[in-house]
Amino acid sequence: MYVTTGGAAVNEMGYAMSRLDIEADLCNVGNTIHEDTNSQRSNKPLTHLDHEIAHLTRLKSEPHERLSQVIPGRRELPVSTVKMLAGRECNYSRRGRFSSADCCHVLSRYLPVNGPWLVDQQTSRAYVSQFSADGSLFVAGFQGSYIRIYNVDRGWMVQKTILAKSLRWTVTDTSLSPDQRHLVYASMSPIVHIVNVGSPVTESISNITEIHEGLDFSADDDGGYSFGIFSVKFSTDGREVVAGSSDDSIYVYDLEANKLSLRILAHTSDVNTVCFADESGHLIYSGSDDALCKVWDRRCFVARDKPAGVLMGHLEGITFIDSRGDGRYLISNGKDQTIKLWDIRRMSSSVTCNSGFRSYEWDYRWMDYPPQAKDLKHPCDQSVATYRGHSVLRTLIRCYFSPEYSTGQKYIYTGSHNSCVYIYDLVSGAQVATLKHHKSPVRDCSWHPYYPMLVSSSWDGDVVKWEFPGSGEARASSSRRRVWRRHI
Repeated sequence: MYVTTGGAAVNEMGYAMSRLDIEADLCNVGNTIHEDTNSQRSNKPLTHLDHEIAHLTRLKSEPHERLSQVIPGRRELPVSTVKMLAGRECNYSRRGRFSSADCCHVLSRYLPVNGPWLVDQQTSRAYVSQFSADGSLFVAGFQGSYIRIYNVDRGWMVQKTILAKSLRWTVTDTSLSPDQRHLVYASMSPIVHIVNVGSPVTESISNITEIHEGLDFSADDDGGYSFGIFSVKFSTDGREVVAGSSDDSIYVYDLEANKLSLRILAHTSDVNTVCFADESGHLIYSGSDDALCKVWDRRCFVARDKPAGVLMGHLEGITFIDSRGDGRYLISNGKDQTIKLWDIRRMSSSVTCNSGFRSYEWDYRWMDYPPQAKDLKHPCDQSVATYRGHSVLRTLIRCYFSPEYSTGQKYIYTGSHNSCVYIYDLVSGAQVATLKHHKSPVRDCSWHPYYPMLVSSSWDGDVVKWEFPGSGEARASSSRRRVWRRHI
């Protein structure tokens, strides 16, 4: 139960465990290329990401130039908080206050690495953990049918316990509506259920204490095949829900009309993850076990089931996608043990090349990633950058951009099969923190939108919070005995 940060992590893990691969603007179509592992893994400074997103990140997280020049000498980043405060008091920026970028520069230096402190502990695996948009609520979903909603502002008191209806295998995903009045939850079933979060009922049991309305995503199906929902998200206006399913499709459900409004046969394998690209709701990103990210523009469907563009680069299936919220950039977690950063302006109109025949047999659900595959590269990789160090095995592990308010989205973070949480610098690719406590895979984790606080949830049943500077409460013990159920 400890954390490594900054250079210590690089020295301990080695550059092979936290490196950034910058992709060329043009891809060379051909056979799969092997990277020069000797040059990649040498102890050389990481190359910085020379791309528009690097400049955008700096604009959102670097201080005003004059604030860094209060004391004579060479300008270095990060600028000390004392120097910035002195510059503000002397009004060097001529604004009389800190800008949002100035605030991000101060806040982003204090990573949520202290702890952990126990939030909850269950005897079943934790699959989902997410803060609400304002950080006042936190949702955790467990394989044992329970979903818990915690009131963060009231000392993490359990505000509502939901017993999931018609659960198949596990709670695969949850999503809070923008007004935080309703929650949808999904499992390996075509029925997504919606619960009134704002009701006074604390024990929500379907048809006993509360109604869990079912949203039928198989409405236009012949009923001969039952599929499951892997991913479900509210639109930013709360009027629609988008879902990705095991029948290779994307679904959009109109909540006002109470009917399925759109089905797209999107991929050639399971659609593990979907999300809206921005607040408009026009663009949808999807990721699948066919190793492709696709972009769907609902304003201009040229042909049925035809995407606006395709993003190639992963060698294995995609487990999760997170949008930067600007309708342009996204990151994806892949079973090829990488996170990739994408710019949709570099997408293709169709699949122009594939990754080639896989020369090894591998199933991520029970096998380790083959050593011979670790240095392979897609011959037509369109990604902007690739981040390595964590492991994506056994379950659909998730990754995210860090919050805009407190960090300027200068980090990305992810759970990992090796029981850790990894935080990478978006621009340099450096592994800036590794959070170690759990004893089983960390499937999901969530960074508070405003405070330096991160919550991780694991298959060991623990939901724990990491903070800066910490709450002073008793830490979660890492040397406890457990009674495990057998999961079939």
